Amino acid sequence: MERVTLNIDGMTCGHCVKTVGKAIRELAGVTIEEVKVGQATVAFDPATATSDQIAQAIEGQGYDVKDVRAA
Repeated sequence: MERVTLNIDGMTCGHCVKTVGKAIRELAGVTIEEVKVGQATVAFDPATATSDQIAQAIEGQGYDVKDVRAA
């Protein structure tokens, strides 16, 4: 498993946190460690998912992933 922290612009409230969490949960091989306003930390199986796919799922909900770094 790999771990990354994604910095996310556009999140302002608990609803945003739930929306981002739902988008991440729908990805196979990804486990949420923490989602809070402006940031998500996840663990993922690189054989199943990539950090780019995680970022794309979040951006598909209307948020902007500014930075992805190893956690």
